[in-house]
Amino acid sequence: MLRELVSQNIFVFTSELYAQVTSGAVITPAGAVVIDTLPFPSETNQILRFIEERLRVPVRFVINTHYHADHVNGTSLFRRAQVISHRLCRELLDGPGREALDRARRNSREMAALEMILPHVVFDEGIFNLHIGDVTLQMWHTPGHSLDSIVCMVKEERILFAADTVMPVPFFADGSWTHYVKSLQGLREQPFESVIQGHGEIVLRGEVEEKIDADIHYLVTLREKVERALDRGLDLAGAVMSIDVESCGKSRIALGGLVGELHRANVIALYETLQKERGLEPDTAALS
Repeated sequence: MLRELVSQNIFVFTSELYAQVTSGAVITPAGAVVIDTLPFPSETNQILRFIEERLRVPVRFVINTHYHADHVNGTSLFRRAQVISHRLCRELLDGPGREALDRARRNSREMAALEMILPHVVFDEGIFNLHIGDVTLQMWHTPGHSLDSIVCMVKEERILFAADTVMPVPFFADGSWTHYVKSLQGLREQPFESVIQGHGEIVLRGEVEEKIDADIHYLVTLREKVERALDRGLDLAGAVMSIDVESCGKSRIALGGLVGELHRANVIALYETLQKERGLEPDTAALS
């Protein structure tokens, strides 16, 4: 696990075991807030020890930005903390999230010690404010990557923990293309000092607007290309083959090459969505 000090009392932790997933910690005189966890207990326990043993601050709250396992698996390790999320996150954790954790526990001795912790506090519309010590954390709904996705901003410093709403390539196979574009447009002109991506490197102030614009461009270009593929009568396999990530403005190098896999899933999801919108029969041919 890598640890980075972003400002005087804000840390970012990056997994070295899976896809450069990030977690954050905001340290205040009244306790710490952890924003997401890392996928494996070994790394999440390092975060817990750093905060509570080295900094000698109790973890008061854990924020689940969405229900995906790589961001919430370690929640149960913070036994004294209250958990906060969007209402939909709690619902999804109690369904597909619980099923995913059960599979992980069966397949890994390390994961067997984890438990499903459903959020204690949930919110729905508008901005949810958490006041702790001398810090205000503001959370709001940004669906797209998933239906329940939120972002969390440290108000006093304008540092945004964007989770998977901002990542090296927008990924919406479990969410919605339309909602994703709207969520990114809502972030575009806000004066963030920096943005913590859900995976990968921190986006600094001078790069934030360019990054968000590039993500919107990717989504718009991808839709145009999938629509043209359908207009030309390409089947799903043909669309996947003809629309590469570079042609949509993104590099496949990021995240150790995982970006290519995420892009492929995006093409498939958008192709199937647009087929339904056009009233076309689904393409049942298997992809190799």
